Amino acid sequence: MMTRNLTLPSFALLLAAACGGAPVEPEPEAAPEVAEAAPATLKLYIFECGRLTFDDVTRFGIENDETDVRELVVPCYIVEHPGGRMLWDGGLPSAYSDPDAAPDNAVFDRTLADQLADLDLGFDLTTLDYVAFSHLHYDHVGVANEVEGATWLVQQPEYDAMFVEPDAVPTAQPALYDNLQDAETVILDGDHDVFGDGRVRILSAPGHTPGHQVLFLDLAETGPLVLSGDLYHFRVSREQRRVPTFNYDAEMTLAAMEKVETFVAEAGATFWIEHDYELFQTLHTAPAYYE
Repeated sequence: MMTRNLTLPSFALLLAAACGGAPVEPEPEAAPEVAEAAPATLKLYIFECGRLTFDDVTRFGIENDETDVRELVVPCYIVEHPGGRMLWDGGLPSAYSDPDAAPDNAVFDRTLADQLADLDLGFDLTTLDYVAFSHLHYDHVGVANEVEGATWLVQQPEYDAMFVEPDAVPTAQPALYDNLQDAETVILDGDHDVFGDGRVRILSAPGHTPGHQVLFLDLAETGPLVLSGDLYHFRVSREQRRVPTFNYDAEMTLAAMEKVETFVAEAGATFWIEHDYELFQTLHTAPAYYE
């Protein structure tokens, strides 16, 4: 004789039928809850890539008696995202690590390549996925010719100033970034979401140079953060919206300041003036990171 086991809902239906009542439909079992996966960690590594000293700061649009600051730091940053790694700003030219080759106002102890080799973080200048510079000046593109295999993210006006109309920015030094002409390049026309999830975004902020840009990071623990490029060099520059005399276009600079400041306020973001040495000395440099 065959037997079968009845589940509790099946037994209830049979019992109801035997007693002359209508079958009772069992309540559907609730679907198990699926925990929403947390986004993978976004990290920011910071490196010191030189320092610059200016006895006279009037060319930055401020008077010498308006600030005691004379030394500016030159940082490099590497962003590590689940979708890839990106270098943001490349510091002073590596050649400046030789004091005989550096200008009198520059100090550069260890190149970025040497720092990456010593720290053994699992990546170097030949294994990055993206590279983006806030702009073309020598203290931001110092390792441009050393990066291999990365996709370059650049605003159209900046690309033109670097390779099409090099006289547009008299202080440009094309020899520092010539190799970028052979790099895989994405020409940007305004703001750009690097990895498509909103956590790493390049914001167009022209004026300092034709295609100057700043970087927004949405870090899970540190919170939203904006890296300034050269939108400002000194704290007083930001407080009073001062424009350096050597900027490409003053009106464009002021419009960029307004745009970025509005973005910072709406995002509730922290704002780092990249050249602020006093701020830099409070930050954790690699191998530590922000996330």
